[in-house]
Amino acid sequence: MHIDFISSIHAVSATEWNALCATDYPFIRHEFFAALEDSNSTTLARGWQPHHLIMRDQGIVMAALPLFIKHHSYGEYVFDWAWADAWQRYGFAYYPKVVSAIPFTPCYGTRLLVNQHTTTRAVLPGLVEHLQQHIVQQGFSSWHCLFPVEELKDQLSDMGIRPRLGCQFHWFNNDYKNFSDFLARMSSRKRKNILKERRHVQEQGFTFEWKQGAAITAADWNFFAELYQLTYLKRSGHGGYLQRDFFHLLGKNLPEHTLLIIARHQGSPVAAALYLYDSSTLYGRYWGCREEFDFLHFETCYYQGIDFSIAQGLQRFDGGAQGEHKIQRGFEPVATWSNHWVATEDFRPAINRFLAEERHSVTHYLSAAREHLPFKNNDPR
Repeated sequence: MHIDFISSIHAVSATEWNALCATDYPFIRHEFFAALEDSNSTTLARGWQPHHLIMRDQGIVMAALPLFIKHHSYGEYVFDWAWADAWQRYGFAYYPKVVSAIPFTPCYGTRLLVNQHTTTRAVLPGLVEHLQQHIVQQGFSSWHCLFPVEELKDQLSDMGIRPRLGCQFHWFNNDYKNFSDFLARMSSRKRKNILKERRHVQEQGFTFEWKQGAAITAADWNFFAELYQLTYLKRSGHGGYLQRDFFHLLGKNLPEHTLLIIARHQGSPVAAALYLYDSSTLYGRYWGCREEFDFLHFETCYYQGIDFSIAQGLQRFDGGAQGEHKIQRGFEPVATWSNHWVATEDFRPAINRFLAEERHSVTHYLSAAREHLPFKNNDPR
């Protein structure tokens, strides 16, 4: 086996990379990384430098691990600023570090891709050993695998790559026939609240258009890019991580996975939400609006997404990171994971204590959040 680190996704062909993808999960595909890279959204200057690991056997790609050299901790959604501060207080440099992650995307899923003729368990020990040696040789502080599937999380944990517990809120489809069927599972008060919110949006004169794939025009993408930038300007004082061209390339490269829901007020577009989806899951990604309207965010980002999921027969709706307000709208707390390895042994005991204490707190939070589910008799899936 031979391992290389490549500085561009284009160093491997889309055919070779995508042949390793066992599912239609969109974020791991060559086209998604290419859209990020070709739009200059993932570059050294932006703190997301591609450094993907490729394992070959006699020239055949046997495994691939998305990797980025990070010069900050933005856009990861697994927060380690306190770790960086501790490193600096002791006179060490926390950056650069390396992450196995989907940039700006806190959606759990496949992280290590393997050839159909091998298995994760077969390639993982040699891959991790080589990666750890590389990290030490290059002077990186650490490696972080963010939002892996549970199987990979467990295998990495067995190898001493410490697990970290997090929480998100996802909606699950119990074979609902329509939105009313979903609401029927809720307590009367919660059901009435949602109906009131949806009715208020309708009374304000809103209509919604679902546009998929090739039906999304260049003008639609320009409109959405403007909304994305406005949202980040309001929230963070900058225009966001993703460049305008990313959205155009996303629609071009992955049309079969792309959904744009546009909200029109008296006929004019004023807001939109961008989703990706595969055969099982809808992923809510970004939203923005030109004007603020009561309950418009909930309708565009959640209720329309639930409607789409039911119509398409999708099993799950991942509404993105954070958001306790999702609970009363039928989203359930779920555990998410990441794995972490630091090169400096002196810091490992402190990291391990932090993770143990945080895990206790998050476990308690998950349990408490489930007590507030809006379903009859607090009955989840």
